[in-house]
Amino acid sequence: MSEAAEFIDETLQRESSWLRAEETEARLGADLRFYGSSVGAIRGTVRDALRRHPDLTHDDVTMLSSELWEPPVYERRLAAVVLLQSKVHLLNNSDLTRLEGFVREARVRELVDPLAADVIGPLIAGLEGQAKSRAEGVRQRWLTGSDKWLRRAALMSPLAGLRAGGGDWDAFVKDTSSALDAARGSEDEAEVRDAISTILAELAKRRPELQFPPSVA
Repeated sequence: MSEAAEFIDETLQRESSWLRAEETEARLGADLRFYGSSVGAIRGTVRDALRRHPDLTHDDVTMLSSELWEPPVYERRLAAVVLLQSKVHLLNNSDLTRLEGFVREARVRELVDPLAADVIGPLIAGLEGQAKSRAEGVRQRWLTGSDKWLRRAALMSPLAGLRAGGGDWDAFVKDTSSALDAARGSEDEAEVRDAISTILAELAKRRPELQFPPSVA
């Protein structure tokens, strides 16, 4: 384990609470283990780790994220997401393969949603030219594929841009239609509708002018 990963893991365990661990396990389950560290402690720990290691390169960041993610511990995986959020400007098109693996293994909204909205979405938005086209192709594959968590990630990924006043609303509406068509009649349809509801609830606070067409549902 790298020095940065060891620091994060040890700090999270020191910040643990067995009561919070039990509560989080009861809420999330998903075959994960839980330290019981608070979200604030996780964010603070990653921030401290980055202060200790201010010169992390792209390869350092991606390797550290994989180290944190590998054990199925919720707080470590959330720390990996926070790390990637903090260093999203270093990521590139080739990192989508790693991120796809994270989404497939996450299996809880509390990991998938921030990974999609705050890492995958901004990563794709920052690309240009052929790299952006390839990344959008990957996202479209997720959108209509058979994995419900990848589909959710594809839907959630434009949220940050839309929430900030940018993004492509018409493209998002089209994506929701594609996702619903792919999942309609299956048990995964509820996951698609939940993702859409989550995004609409977020946008209603800041961009009430965006109206979702009833015909899509």
